[in-house]
Amino acid sequence: MIDIRIEIKHEIRKAFKKLYNYSCSLDSISIDDTPKNFEGFYTLIIFPHLKKLNSSPDEVGNSIGKYLIENTSIVSNYNIIKGFLNLDLSEKYIITLFNTIIKSKNWGINSTQDKEVMVEFSSPNTNKPLHLGHLRNIFLGDSISRIYNSCGYKTHKVQIINDRGIHICKSMVAWKNFGKNSSPDTNSIKGDKFVGDYYVMFEKEQKKQVKKLVEGGFDKDNAENNTPIMKEAIDLLKKWENKDKSTIELWRKMNNWVYDGFDKTYNILGVSFDKNYYESDTYLLGKKNIEEGVSKKIFYREDDGSVWVNLQKEGLDNKILLRSDGTSVYMTQDIGTAIKRFEDYPNIKKQVYTVGNEQDYHFKVLFKILEKLDYKWAKECYHLSYGMIDLPDGKMKSREGKVVDADDLIDHMIDTAKERTEQLGKIDDFDSSDLEGLYKKIALGALKYYLLRVDPKKKILFNPQESIDFHGNTGPFIQYTYARIKSIIRRADSLGLKYKDIDIENSVKLTVRHKKLINHIYTYPSVLNQAVENYSPALICQFLHDLSKLFNSFYQDEKIIDNIKNETTSFKIALSNLTSNTLYNGLSLLGIDVTEKM
Repeated sequence: MIDIRIEIKHEIRKAFKKLYNYSCSLDSISIDDTPKNFEGFYTLIIFPHLKKLNSSPDEVGNSIGKYLIENTSIVSNYNIIKGFLNLDLSEKYIITLFNTIIKSKNWGINSTQDKEVMVEFSSPNTNKPLHLGHLRNIFLGDSISRIYNSCGYKTHKVQIINDRGIHICKSMVAWKNFGKNSSPDTNSIKGDKFVGDYYVMFEKEQKKQVKKLVEGGFDKDNAENNTPIMKEAIDLLKKWENKDKSTIELWRKMNNWVYDGFDKTYNILGVSFDKNYYESDTYLLGKKNIEEGVSKKIFYREDDGSVWVNLQKEGLDNKILLRSDGTSVYMTQDIGTAIKRFEDYPNIKKQVYTVGNEQDYHFKVLFKILEKLDYKWAKECYHLSYGMIDLPDGKMKSREGKVVDADDLIDHMIDTAKERTEQLGKIDDFDSSDLEGLYKKIALGALKYYLLRVDPKKKILFNPQESIDFHGNTGPFIQYTYARIKSIIRRADSLGLKYKDIDIENSVKLTVRHKKLINHIYTYPSVLNQAVENYSPALICQFLHDLSKLFNSFYQDEKIIDNIKNETTSFKIALSNLTSNTLYNGLSLLGIDVTEKM
């Protein structure tokens, strides 16, 4: 594809040389999108060049503008606003872009698959169900995987299941003490919620016992480690690490309950994984590599037997890798997991970890440790850090049960989608089974778009009511635009109008709205590349929102199908169809389903 900005930069550089004998690099020429309240498509920022040109902003703007009109087929008009040269793209140039897009068949999608990348996301603990915080992680990782795939990467979607440790033992202890041999089936509850309830139950009992010890003279820190129920959990963890048969059996049973619950949620969300890794497997590999690091003097052992790494020269602290009793820490299993993945997939060029920003320091340390162990691929590890989701009344706390459960939220979103759709009164053409599918698509589209439209680095204050709005920057607005276009296409097909595989010539008179739409669609591949480079589906969200607004302006401004069958009518239908295809492709990269009718 032609990069419009680069092509304009080349022509401006020629103009500088021809008119002012001024040589400059392409990078020194700044081309922005023209602000929406001004006429034009792209804007040259003149100010950085004035000293070299020894001329006023208006004089430079006029001379460059006239040169581009007379010597290129790109620019048809220009205007100057206070040192900014706004350029209008010519009709001939826009038609060339349109024909290029039409002939590509699948604009923006690279199917070469000649590179490989691995994306880790979700990675829950097996002591609680998925919640709102997990959803941002899941949607972000899934979308990045899809975007990589569309840009020519073979993408491996993986997760690390946090299936071991003291937090898992807490749920097990609570079930042993209070469960009375119950199960998800006997209680008619999803397995992940069932186990999560016992985790909350443990914490409530722990608080009671801590309070009692404190009243008996313990300080709070000692009390928290010396309650009978906490001692039982610590003992259970030791039994697990020693492969105690009954402990392992209970651990497997409760984890399988959770996995069954996770799978049901993933299925609703339309998310899948190519491979699962389990901490219970990888922490042993981590231990092995740490011991090898000690023998090579990469790590050091303290007098109490604990193993550490000194990262002070790298601007970090000393980090513990194994406790004095030989048990592992989170870093232990993360080392093992990283190594195992590159053994399993030796051709991957990058490993992306989708993890919240509270773990920024952890991943800096992990990647430095892998470099010290002399793994060349360590530099190809990337932490996709993202901001947390807050609720109106503060942060979520799993141990206190103060979370927005993912399944409950999805049900709430579906109910809200139903309520909003019925209020609009446009459901007469649907039967009951179609309506249920429609509500689900709207609900999940709203939820995914709301959590992806914000730059990953920023926090989100979640507002479910705001997300299901058929106007504004929302998923349903874009889904509705797609459905509107499909209605136009169905009518065109019923009238036998031709619009596929057309190659328009200069006989079609383009309006500004036509030109804006075509130019915007043409930028789609570059938006995909930016989304990959910045690990940001938010860029695609903004592109789709802008595209929807441009189409709706076009739709409101002129009749797309009239009683005249000519090249202009075919063009307008083709442009509409091209818009719908682009919306479909972009939404699919966000994991959002479309609907033909809304």
